[in-house]
Amino acid sequence: MKSPLTYQDALFVNFRHFTFPEGSGHGFRWVDIKRFRLAVEPPADRDLLAALIARPEFRDLYDGSGIWQDLRHGRWWADRIGPEAYLPVDAEGAHGVVRSWAAGLGPVPAALDERLEETVYGPARRASGRYVLGELPEDARHDYAQVHIEFHELVLVDRALGVLSLVVAADD
Repeated sequence: MKSPLTYQDALFVNFRHFTFPEGSGHGFRWVDIKRFRLAVEPPADRDLLAALIARPEFRDLYDGSGIWQDLRHGRWWADRIGPEAYLPVDAEGAHGVVRSWAAGLGPVPAALDERLEETVYGPARRASGRYVLGELPEDARHDYAQVHIEFHELVLVDRALGVLSLVVAADD
């Protein structure tokens, strides 16, 4: 069966590229956004989540190696993540996940906030479906999951634009 998702491109927001005010800092944080085109007649969101998990681009350690198709996804064994692990969230909740994490080390520079508006907050508001990766059991963590202190994940489905975005906000 053909996947209802086609890999389109990726965006990367590296906090190190922004000047933080005194008392704040980049904290080696970043946001990775992988975007997929939806099929002309895409299935229900839960089926799109299953298709996303099946994509080779989903299997990414997010450790800078650039290697996809690993057995891991971020902190987790990829085979321990199913569509049911993603919980529906409203636009405000999706925005809050990233905003509270981004501001966790102090004030966020205006230029970074504008970039997050463009790449995460705006798309989250426009999305027809928004999902946050929920808590997974401890045995779902892989052998070197501690590489990320924090790991936050959203899936944004924008049926009007025909795009699904996998948003990972983390650090290294």
